[in-house]
Formats: sequence, C-alpha cells, structure tokens
Amino acid sequence: MNLVVDATWRRFRRLAVFSAAAGLSLGLLGGKLTAGFAGTETPSAGRHDHGFSYLHDTVAEVPWSIHIFKLERANRDFDFCTTLGNGATQGLTTVSEQVKHLPPSLGEPVAAVNGDYYNKHEHYLGDPRDLQISQGEVVSAPAGHMCFWMDAAGNPHMTNVLSRFRVIWPDGAATPFGLNEERTSDQAVLYTPAVGDSTHTQGGTELVLAEATNQWWLPLRVGQVYQARVVEVRAGGDTALKPGTMVLSLGPELEGHVPKVQTGDTVRVITETVPNLAGVKTAVGGGPTLVRDGKAMEWGGIQMRHPRTAIGWNRDFIFLVEVDGRQSQLSMGMTFSELAGYMRKLGCEQAMNLDGGGSSTMWVLGNVMNSPSEGQERPGANALVVVDKRNSLRLPVQVRR
Repeated sequence: MNLVVDATWRRFRRLAVFSAAAGLSLGLLGGKLTAGFAGTETPSAGRHDHGFSYLHDTVAEVPWSIHIFKLERANRDFDFCTTLGNGATQGLTTVSEQVKHLPPSLGEPVAAVNGDYYNKHEHYLGDPRDLQISQGEVVSAPAGHMCFWMDAAGNPHMTNVLSRFRVIWPDGAATPFGLNEERTSDQAVLYTPAVGDSTHTQGGTELVLAEATNQWWLPLRVGQVYQARVVEVRAGGDTALKPGTMVLSLGPELEGHVPKVQTGDTVRVITETVPNLAGVKTAVGGGPTLVRDGKAMEWGGIQMRHPRTAIGWNRDFIFLVEVDGRQSQLSMGMTFSELAGYMRKLGCEQAMNLDGGGSSTMWVLGNVMNSPSEGQERPGANALVVVDKRNSLRLPVQVRR
C-alpha cells in the first residue's frame, strides 16, 4: 500500500512515503510537500495507527534528498533516549551499532539520527561536545551550546544549558569541574565509569571518591548534591575507574589553588545546571537554533551547503530530518538558512541543528535510509533514538531504493 501526501510547496516532487500502518513498505510516488504534511493528515494520506511515518523528499533542480521521520506527540507509546558510542561507555561507532546496544527494557528502537558534535582526542574518543543525559545518567557536562531535552511529561525543549558543576571542599571553598573529558593542566574533571576503565590523564592529583551516605550516588544525575568520601589520594594520573567510584582529577597548575584533602575527608559534588534539568532522562547537545517560536533564523555572509541533521516540532508532531549532501548527482546539502526554511515549511515551531557532514545518518526500523556522504556510515559519539515502549513492533521492513 502506497500513501500520497497531498499539499503544495514549490514544485512537483518525487516522494517516498513510509507508513507504519501500511505494511512497513517503502515506495516511490508522485506528490508535493508543504506544511500540510506537518499538520493534520489529508484524506489521501489517512492516519498512521502506529503514530509515526517516514517520507523521502527529493528536489531535482538543486538537487536535494531529504529524509523525514514524523512522530505523533499525542501517542505516549514512544519515548526518546540517547546512546553512547560503546554502549555503556564513550566511544565512536555508527548509529546502527549504537542502536544494537540499547537495553531491551527501553523498548523497540523505531528511528534514530546522529547526535552531538564530538571531540577526537585519542584518549577520549566519543566525548560529546556538550551535555548528554542517557537514561537519566549525565555522561557529559553542558558547555553552553544549544541542547535538546525531554522533560518528565514528555515535552521537547531546546535551550542553551550552562554548567554549574562544582565540588565543595571541607572548608567550604568551591571549584568548578568538567565531566568525562580531556583534563587540561589548570582544570578539574570528574570521571565516572561512563568514560571507560581509567581517567587516561597524565600528572596532577586524583581523588578517588566513594559514597559517603545512602542518599544519592551513581549513576550520576543532574541537579543533585552528592556526599563523597575520599578513599584514596593519588599522584601521576590515569587512575582506574572501578564500579561504585568516581575520580576527581586536578591538573598540576590547579593543585596549589585548591584546599588540601586527605583520605577520609568528605566533599560535596554538585551537578547543577541552568536551566535546572533535574529529573531529565534524555538530553543531547547540538546547535545552532533553526526555528524559534515559528520564525526561521537567518544567517548572513557566505554559507556552505553540507549534509545536515535536525530535530523540530510543533504542538502535534516531532520531526527528525536528515539532508544528504556532498553528492552532486544526488544531493548538494543545505545551508543553515535553507534548513531553517525547510523545517519551517514542515510546520516546525521550534527546531535545532545536530551534527552534520559525514556524521549525518537516519536509521528507521533496521535500515539506514539516507546516503552517507562518505559512502558508508561514519562512526559518531552518540545518537538520538525513538523507541516504542510497548516493545512489540517487530515487523520486517521492505525497502526499494
């Protein structure tokens, strides 16, 4: 069964429409695309019983190849989660591989796109540039850029998130810290088991921290105050990360500017953010903003077309969008301005960019739907995944390309 989306935006398009209610098959049709796709379904399109649909939009005159996953917000059978590159720890793997590592308890993966930009330091491969919360655990600290997050009621948000992560020493002094990232010589960084088997640092002093009370401990969560007992003070770096412990690493240039502590002392570890994201289970960094309160953002100067990935929403739907690029016969990619305009045409009232370029990937029900610019999926740090919490959607997908 093929579905036609009937609307009017620009010129005639070739569309591939994927419907969960249509036997999960993919076909090529003639049609046109407008904001009508993002709003109420037209009579010819019908309703999607499973609450989601996939559409492949092409614009021959540019050319553009655009992949759209559309989710009904009113359907509470679905949820968002984020992945780590190596499943339980940071790393670099493809979206397809990351989806395989999701715990079955989260539900059945339905769709996924690549997530945040990431650092490429050899000892911290897969360290996201900005905030990441995965299944309630904060694994990467905010860096002040635009972030996407879901609140406890299942509503999407995007805003710049600021870190107020800090350690309070026994004398009451405070020192800010980063999380699971490369530590510079004048910086403090807190390491949890999410970074791997050790801190991978060199030099400085490292405090091995264990639970001091029965109130809060690992996994690390946003918006908490942790009472931590210093069980070991080590010099030289590269401290092993054991289950149930965290390590606070102090760079050599910082050591003389913080109070001295010894084994048995208690410190407080505070994971405060602005805005307060306490209780948030899913968050991922990205940026820039594309659409804010229904207005498409504008950029001046010379803009380059590249593969792009974005997320957007209105009161009825959430959209995951991937634009292929760097392939002259298939798709040139979009500028930020073009992507912002496209998200607005879909009907998005809010939208933000995610990592793009060779990382841009859209995965739907076991298939990579787009054409990666490097000819194959490029490993990335994390992914944003839609899961069916009923854990019952296991029908095969047939794809004609």
